[in-house]
Amino acid sequence: MASYFDEHDCEPLDQEARTNMLLELARSLFNRMDFEDLGLVVDWDHHLPPPAAKAVVENLPRTIIRGSLAELKCPMGLLEFEEEETAIEMPCHHLFHSNCILPWLSKTNSCPLCRHELPTDDDTYEEHRRDKARKQQQQHRLENLHGAMYT
Repeated sequence: MASYFDEHDCEPLDQEARTNMLLELARSLFNRMDFEDLGLVVDWDHHLPPPAAKAVVENLPRTIIRGSLAELKCPMGLLEFEEEETAIEMPCHHLFHSNCILPWLSKTNSCPLCRHELPTDDDTYEEHRRDKARKQQQQHRLENLHGAMYT
């Protein structure tokens, strides 16, 4: 009996190629699945957040490096900013080279230094963020109420 590979005139893939193919297949399936339709909910506390919203990234302020700012380094690339160079400023006021921060924001929605989150285009993640903020506010109010009872 001939093997599958002899029968189809092909060679088996090496371990790395098989692993890469399976990961790509899993990513493809994961990206095409609609979890709400399946009744599944993504646990965002244990998954990477989605990329920052494209419109938000495009509208991040650009800052011209002048004077004392020229002594700063980009925290990602660790290269100093040059005089009259344009840097992207995050809402948390951290400055980055565009070729450092833009690929980062295309993968995740937060500042790499302080984790300040930018809005995303993912409605389920945004709902998760609102719920998380409500729970934190509720916890803060409970702690203040508890502290006020004993002072």
